[in-house]
Amino acid sequence: MIQRRFAPLALSLLAALAASAHADEVSVAVAANFTAPMQKIAAEFEKDSGHKAVLSFGATGKFYAQINNGAPFGILLAADDTTPAKLAQEGKGVAASRFTYAIGQLVLWSKQAGYVDDKGAVLKMGDYRHIAIANPKLAPYGLAAMETLKNLGLTDQVTPKIVQGENIGQTYQFAASGNAQLGFVALSQVMEDGKLREGSAWMVPSAMHEPIRQDAIVLSSAKDNAAATALIQYLQGDKARAIIRSYGYGF
Repeated sequence: MIQRRFAPLALSLLAALAASAHADEVSVAVAANFTAPMQKIAAEFEKDSGHKAVLSFGATGKFYAQINNGAPFGILLAADDTTPAKLAQEGKGVAASRFTYAIGQLVLWSKQAGYVDDKGAVLKMGDYRHIAIANPKLAPYGLAAMETLKNLGLTDQVTPKIVQGENIGQTYQFAASGNAQLGFVALSQVMEDGKLREGSAWMVPSAMHEPIRQDAIVLSSAKDNAAATALIQYLQGDKARAIIRSYGYGF
């Protein structure tokens, strides 16, 4: 009787040990705009798979330079689709693994409630001193912001007021701290569970800029890494996509 009672426990312990023996780890370079959703996804991924994703956040352009200089990343979650494509062409990424994990949404945001109207007229009429925009040479959200200003015919008017963030994370900090009254940021930075956390925002129409297609790719150094393969699959699953959607991304 005692032997039978403990047999299931022994089997579950053996299964857990076997799973941990096969668990792997992957280093993931994550575009700054995707920080909050990826932190949640990584935690769920580890619980569900046993594998661990070690996350680094920053500008896609900087990650590309670091990868070229031998940085030991296994996966890149870019803020664009061109960088992963370039890595695949250069033999630094596994072409078959590349896919669009999210389509980003640009917003004009202020920490102050009621400051930003629903048509973005504040850009032309507002008395703001500074507007935060990510470096358009490094950050696709910054490029989308500049394209938006051009399409609105406001480039010359707004440019003298721009404070430039190295990436979209720093850009958000400029606006969140009040050092800039406005900021072009990613919706994911100011939205959670389908709601704006604070302040006021204008959702920039997608026609104002090129689509912000965010692609993922497994880097060549991790082509045989079980955690890398598992994470790429996990990002395409229902649980990860529900988290991604809750931060305002599309597919």
